[in-house]
Amino acid sequence: MAAPRKPKAPLKKESPQTEGAAKSAPRVVVVTGMSGAGKSSALRALEDLHFETVDNLPLALLRAVARSGDHRRGPLAVGIDVRTRDFDAARLLSTIAELQRTAGVTVSIVFLDCDSEILSRRFTETRRPHPLADDLPVATAIEMERRLLTPLHDQADLVVDTSRLPPGELKRILAGQYAGEAKRTLKVFLTSFGFRNGLPRDADLVFDVRFLKNPHYEPDLRPQTGLDAPVGAYIEQDPALAPFINHLIQLLDPLLPLYEAEGKSYLTIAIGCTGGQHRSVYVVERLKAWLTSRGVIFDASHRDVHLAKK
Repeated sequence: MAAPRKPKAPLKKESPQTEGAAKSAPRVVVVTGMSGAGKSSALRALEDLHFETVDNLPLALLRAVARSGDHRRGPLAVGIDVRTRDFDAARLLSTIAELQRTAGVTVSIVFLDCDSEILSRRFTETRRPHPLADDLPVATAIEMERRLLTPLHDQADLVVDTSRLPPGELKRILAGQYAGEAKRTLKVFLTSFGFRNGLPRDADLVFDVRFLKNPHYEPDLRPQTGLDAPVGAYIEQDPALAPFINHLIQLLDPLLPLYEAEGKSYLTIAIGCTGGQHRSVYVVERLKAWLTSRGVIFDASHRDVHLAKK
Protein backbone atom coordinates (compact mmCIF):
# COMPACT_ATOMS: atom_id res chain seq x y z
CA MET A 1 0.00 0.00 0.00
CA ALA A 2 1.34 3.38 -0.99
CA ALA A 3 1.95 6.00 1.65
CA PRO A 4 2.88 9.68 1.64
CA ARG A 5 6.61 10.18 1.23
CA LYS A 6 8.50 12.43 3.57
CA PRO A 7 9.27 15.84 2.11
CA LYS A 8 12.91 16.36 1.20
CA ALA A 9 12.92 19.82 2.72
CA PRO A 10 12.63 19.76 6.54
CA LEU A 11 9.38 21.05 7.93
CA LYS A 12 9.39 23.87 10.41
CA LYS A 13 7.92 22.85 13.74
CA GLU A 14 5.69 25.36 15.46
CA SER A 15 6.58 26.45 18.93
CA PRO A 16 3.88 26.47 21.62
CA GLN A 17 3.76 30.27 21.28
CA THR A 18 3.13 30.22 17.53
CA GLU A 19 0.95 27.12 17.37
CA GLY A 20 -2.20 28.93 18.49
CA ALA A 21 -1.60 31.75 16.05
CA ALA A 22 -1.11 29.29 13.21
CA LYS A 23 -4.37 27.55 13.98
CA SER A 24 -6.25 30.86 13.84
CA ALA A 25 -4.47 32.09 10.70
CA PRO A 26 -6.05 31.60 7.27
CA ARG A 27 -5.13 28.17 5.96
CA VAL A 28 -4.32 27.58 2.29
CA VAL A 29 -3.33 24.22 0.83
CA VAL A 30 -1.76 24.37 -2.62
CA VAL A 31 -2.41 21.14 -4.52
CA THR A 32 0.03 20.57 -7.35
CA GLY A 33 1.95 17.77 -9.01
CA MET A 34 2.09 15.69 -12.15
CA SER A 35 -0.78 15.85 -14.62
CA GLY A 36 -2.81 12.68 -14.31
CA ALA A 37 -1.60 11.95 -10.76
CA GLY A 38 -4.96 12.71 -9.13
CA LYS A 39 -5.09 16.43 -8.35
CA SER A 40 -8.82 16.59 -9.11
CA SER A 41 -9.41 13.69 -6.73
CA ALA A 42 -7.34 15.44 -4.06
CA LEU A 43 -9.36 18.63 -4.41
CA ARG A 44 -12.62 16.68 -4.13
CA ALA A 45 -11.28 14.93 -1.02
CA LEU A 46 -10.37 18.28 0.55
CA GLU A 47 -13.78 19.64 -0.36
CA ASP A 48 -15.30 16.72 1.56
CA LEU A 49 -13.14 17.88 4.48
CA HIS A 50 -14.90 21.27 4.36
CA PHE A 51 -12.20 23.05 2.38
CA GLU A 52 -13.34 25.56 -0.20
CA THR A 53 -11.63 24.60 -3.44
CA VAL A 54 -10.46 26.50 -6.52
CA ASP A 55 -8.85 24.65 -9.40
CA ASN A 56 -6.45 26.06 -12.00
CA LEU A 57 -6.19 29.41 -10.23
CA PRO A 58 -3.99 31.94 -12.08
CA LEU A 59 -0.89 32.56 -10.02
CA ALA A 60 -1.46 36.32 -10.16
CA LEU A 61 -4.71 35.85 -8.19
CA LEU A 62 -3.25 33.67 -5.43
CA ARG A 63 -2.38 36.60 -3.15
CA ALA A 64 -5.85 38.11 -3.33
CA VAL A 65 -7.65 34.80 -2.81
CA ALA A 66 -5.40 33.71 0.06
CA ARG A 67 -5.75 37.04 1.86
CA SER A 68 -9.53 36.83 1.79
CA GLY A 69 -9.41 34.16 4.49
CA ASP A 70 -11.36 36.22 7.00
CA HIS A 71 -14.39 36.10 4.71
CA ARG A 72 -14.33 32.33 4.16
CA ARG A 73 -16.10 29.77 6.26
CA GLY A 74 -13.17 27.36 6.25
CA PRO A 75 -9.71 26.64 4.88
CA LEU A 76 -8.96 26.96 1.17
CA ALA A 77 -7.47 24.41 -1.23
CA VAL A 78 -6.06 25.73 -4.51
CA GLY A 79 -5.08 23.67 -7.53
CA ILE A 80 -2.09 25.16 -9.37
CA ASP A 81 -0.06 23.26 -11.95
CA VAL A 82 1.36 23.49 -15.47
CA ARG A 83 -2.13 24.14 -16.88
CA THR A 84 -2.13 27.50 -15.13
CA ARG A 85 -1.71 30.37 -17.57
CA ASP A 86 1.19 32.05 -15.77
CA PHE A 87 2.62 28.98 -14.06
CA ASP A 88 6.18 29.21 -12.78
CA ALA A 89 7.42 27.04 -9.93
CA ALA A 90 9.94 29.56 -8.58
CA ARG A 91 7.36 32.35 -8.67
CA LEU A 92 4.80 30.18 -6.89
CA LEU A 93 7.27 29.38 -4.10
CA SER A 94 8.14 33.07 -3.81
CA THR A 95 4.45 34.01 -3.57
CA ILE A 96 3.86 31.39 -0.87
CA ALA A 97 6.84 32.67 1.14
CA GLU A 98 5.56 36.23 0.86
CA LEU A 99 2.06 35.26 2.00
CA GLN A 100 3.42 33.46 5.05
CA ARG A 101 5.81 36.28 5.87
CA THR A 102 3.67 39.37 5.31
CA ALA A 103 0.01 38.27 5.37
CA GLY A 104 0.08 35.72 8.19
CA VAL A 105 -1.36 33.02 5.91
CA THR A 106 -0.49 29.41 6.70
CA VAL A 107 0.32 27.74 3.37
CA SER A 108 1.24 24.13 2.76
CA ILE A 109 2.00 22.31 -0.48
CA VAL A 110 0.63 18.90 -1.41
CA PHE A 111 2.51 17.37 -4.34
CA LEU A 112 0.96 14.40 -6.15
CA ASP A 113 3.50 12.25 -7.94
CA CYS A 114 3.23 9.15 -10.09
CA ASP A 115 5.50 6.87 -12.11
CA SER A 116 6.05 8.17 -15.64
CA GLU A 117 5.10 4.85 -17.21
CA ILE A 118 1.78 4.75 -15.35
CA LEU A 119 1.05 8.37 -16.23
CA SER A 120 1.71 7.63 -19.89
CA ARG A 121 -0.66 4.67 -19.75
CA ARG A 122 -3.37 6.79 -18.11
CA PHE A 123 -3.20 9.41 -20.84
CA THR A 124 -3.28 6.72 -23.50
CA GLU A 125 -6.26 4.92 -21.95
CA THR A 126 -8.30 8.08 -21.40
CA ARG A 127 -7.23 9.60 -24.73
CA ARG A 128 -6.79 12.95 -23.02
CA PRO A 129 -3.92 15.14 -24.19
CA HIS A 130 -1.12 16.02 -21.82
CA PRO A 131 -1.14 19.79 -21.19
CA LEU A 132 2.46 20.11 -22.44
CA ALA A 133 2.23 17.60 -25.26
CA ASP A 134 1.28 19.72 -28.29
CA ASP A 135 3.24 17.89 -31.00
CA LEU A 136 5.49 16.08 -28.51
CA PRO A 137 5.17 12.42 -27.50
CA VAL A 138 3.41 11.96 -24.18
CA ALA A 139 6.52 10.47 -22.57
CA THR A 140 8.56 13.54 -23.53
CA ALA A 141 5.89 15.90 -22.17
CA ILE A 142 5.79 13.99 -18.86
CA GLU A 143 9.54 14.28 -18.37
CA MET A 144 9.44 17.97 -19.30
CA GLU A 145 6.70 18.52 -16.70
CA ARG A 146 8.66 16.60 -14.08
CA ARG A 147 11.65 18.91 -14.55
CA LEU A 148 9.44 22.01 -14.30
CA LEU A 149 7.87 20.77 -11.06
CA THR A 150 11.05 19.61 -9.31
CA PRO A 151 11.31 22.75 -7.11
CA LEU A 152 7.74 22.22 -5.86
CA HIS A 153 8.37 18.52 -5.25
CA ASP A 154 11.47 19.34 -3.19
CA GLN A 155 9.69 21.97 -1.07
CA ALA A 156 6.37 20.17 -0.62
CA ASP A 157 5.00 19.58 2.88
CA LEU A 158 3.35 16.36 1.71
CA VAL A 159 4.37 14.21 -1.27
CA VAL A 160 2.00 11.39 -2.22
CA ASP A 161 2.85 8.81 -4.85
CA THR A 162 -0.44 7.72 -6.43
CA SER A 163 1.09 5.13 -8.77
CA ARG A 164 -0.53 2.19 -7.00
CA LEU A 165 -2.66 3.96 -4.42
CA PRO A 166 -5.89 2.04 -3.68
CA PRO A 167 -9.20 3.94 -3.99
CA GLY A 168 -9.93 5.92 -0.86
CA GLU A 169 -6.33 5.92 0.33
CA LEU A 170 -5.60 9.42 -0.97
CA LYS A 171 -8.55 10.79 0.95
CA ARG A 172 -7.43 9.01 4.11
CA ILE A 173 -3.94 10.48 3.75
CA LEU A 174 -5.28 14.00 3.30
CA ALA A 175 -7.73 13.58 6.17
CA GLY A 176 -4.92 12.41 8.41
CA GLN A 177 -2.76 15.38 7.42
CA TYR A 178 -5.47 18.03 7.78
CA ALA A 179 -7.78 16.52 10.38
CA GLY A 180 -7.02 19.42 12.72
CA GLU A 181 -8.35 21.83 10.12
CA ALA A 182 -11.63 20.23 9.18
CA LYS A 183 -12.23 16.61 9.96
CA ARG A 184 -15.25 15.06 8.31
CA THR A 185 -16.54 11.61 9.10
CA LEU A 186 -19.02 9.38 7.32
CA LYS A 187 -22.54 10.81 7.28
CA VAL A 188 -25.45 8.41 6.95
CA PHE A 189 -28.65 9.39 5.17
CA LEU A 190 -31.73 7.31 5.93
CA THR A 191 -34.80 7.37 3.75
CA SER A 192 -38.05 5.46 3.63
CA PHE A 193 -39.78 4.93 0.30
CA GLY A 194 -42.54 3.04 -1.46
CA PHE A 195 -41.61 0.51 -4.12
CA ARG A 196 -44.65 1.47 -6.17
CA ASN A 197 -43.11 4.94 -6.53
CA GLY A 198 -39.71 3.67 -7.62
CA LEU A 199 -36.34 3.07 -5.96
CA PRO A 200 -34.33 6.05 -4.65
CA ARG A 201 -31.75 6.63 -7.37
CA ASP A 202 -28.94 7.57 -4.99
CA ALA A 203 -29.37 4.67 -2.54
CA ASP A 204 -26.25 2.73 -1.60
CA LEU A 205 -28.05 0.05 0.41
CA VAL A 206 -31.72 -0.92 -0.07
CA PHE A 207 -33.72 -3.09 2.33
CA ASP A 208 -37.20 -4.43 1.63
CA VAL A 209 -39.58 -4.63 4.62
CA ARG A 210 -42.70 -5.73 2.72
CA PHE A 211 -42.55 -9.03 4.63
CA LEU A 212 -43.88 -7.23 7.72
CA LYS A 213 -47.61 -7.15 8.37
CA ASN A 214 -49.13 -4.19 6.55
CA PRO A 215 -51.09 -1.62 8.63
CA HIS A 216 -52.67 -0.46 5.38
CA TYR A 217 -55.25 -3.22 5.73
CA GLU A 218 -56.38 -1.96 9.14
CA PRO A 219 -59.04 0.73 8.53
CA ASP A 220 -58.09 2.72 11.64
CA LEU A 221 -54.38 2.68 10.77
CA ARG A 222 -54.60 3.23 7.03
CA PRO A 223 -54.76 7.07 7.19
CA GLN A 224 -51.88 7.19 9.69
CA THR A 225 -48.14 6.73 9.09
CA GLY A 226 -45.20 4.99 10.69
CA LEU A 227 -44.63 8.19 12.68
CA ASP A 228 -47.84 7.62 14.62
CA ALA A 229 -47.76 5.59 17.83
CA PRO A 230 -50.66 3.21 16.96
CA VAL A 231 -48.94 2.21 13.72
CA GLY A 232 -45.65 1.67 15.55
CA ALA A 233 -47.37 -0.48 18.17
CA TYR A 234 -49.00 -2.57 15.42
CA ILE A 235 -45.69 -3.17 13.64
CA GLU A 236 -43.93 -3.96 16.92
CA GLN A 237 -46.37 -6.84 17.45
CA ASP A 238 -45.12 -8.53 14.27
CA PRO A 239 -42.81 -11.35 15.44
CA ALA A 240 -40.66 -10.85 12.32
CA LEU A 241 -39.70 -7.28 13.26
CA ALA A 242 -37.30 -7.84 16.16
CA PRO A 243 -35.11 -10.46 14.41
CA PHE A 244 -34.95 -8.27 11.30
CA ILE A 245 -33.92 -5.15 13.23
CA ASN A 246 -31.29 -7.11 15.14
CA HIS A 247 -29.84 -8.66 11.99
CA LEU A 248 -29.89 -5.32 10.18
CA ILE A 249 -27.97 -3.65 13.01
CA GLN A 250 -25.50 -6.54 13.10
CA LEU A 251 -24.94 -6.00 9.38
CA LEU A 252 -24.60 -2.22 9.48
CA ASP A 253 -22.52 -1.93 12.64
CA PRO A 254 -19.26 -3.27 11.14
CA LEU A 255 -20.02 -1.85 7.68
CA LEU A 256 -20.11 1.83 8.69
CA PRO A 257 -16.43 2.04 9.76
CA LEU A 258 -15.42 0.08 6.67
CA TYR A 259 -17.18 2.57 4.37
CA GLU A 260 -15.56 5.41 6.29
CA ALA A 261 -12.14 3.78 6.01
CA GLU A 262 -12.55 3.62 2.25
CA GLY A 263 -13.03 7.38 2.15
CA LYS A 264 -16.80 7.46 1.63
CA SER A 265 -18.40 10.69 2.87
CA TYR A 266 -22.08 9.81 2.49
CA LEU A 267 -23.91 6.52 2.81
CA THR A 268 -27.57 6.40 1.81
CA ILE A 269 -29.62 3.60 3.34
CA ALA A 270 -33.10 3.17 1.88
CA ILE A 271 -35.88 1.19 3.55
CA GLY A 272 -38.81 0.30 1.31
CA CYS A 273 -42.32 -1.03 1.69
CA THR A 274 -45.25 -0.99 -0.72
CA GLY A 275 -46.39 2.62 -0.39
CA GLY A 276 -43.73 4.18 1.84
CA GLN A 277 -46.28 5.15 4.47
CA HIS A 278 -46.13 2.68 7.34
CA ARG A 279 -43.57 -0.12 7.65
CA SER A 280 -40.58 1.55 6.01
CA VAL A 281 -41.20 4.76 7.93
CA TYR A 282 -41.26 2.97 11.25
CA VAL A 283 -38.11 0.96 10.52
CA VAL A 284 -36.27 4.17 9.60
CA GLU A 285 -37.34 5.64 12.93
CA ARG A 286 -35.93 2.58 14.69
CA LEU A 287 -32.64 2.97 12.82
CA LYS A 288 -32.51 6.66 13.74
CA ALA A 289 -32.63 5.71 17.42
CA TRP A 290 -29.82 3.19 16.95
CA LEU A 291 -27.59 5.64 15.04
CA THR A 292 -28.20 8.27 17.72
CA SER A 293 -27.14 5.86 20.46
CA ARG A 294 -24.02 5.00 18.46
CA GLY A 295 -23.04 8.64 17.92
CA VAL A 296 -23.22 8.42 14.12
CA ILE A 297 -23.79 11.63 12.15
CA PHE A 298 -26.96 11.15 10.11
CA ASP A 299 -29.92 12.75 8.45
CA ALA A 300 -33.25 11.18 7.58
CA SER A 301 -36.35 11.75 5.50
CA HIS A 302 -39.50 9.90 4.51
CA ARG A 303 -39.75 10.31 0.76
CA ASP A 304 -43.29 9.15 0.15
CA VAL A 305 -45.02 9.70 3.46
CA HIS A 306 -46.76 12.83 2.16
CA LEU A 307 -48.34 11.08 -0.81
CA ALA A 308 -52.05 10.43 -0.57
CA LYS A 309 -53.04 6.79 -0.25
CA LYS A 310 -55.21 5.26 -2.87
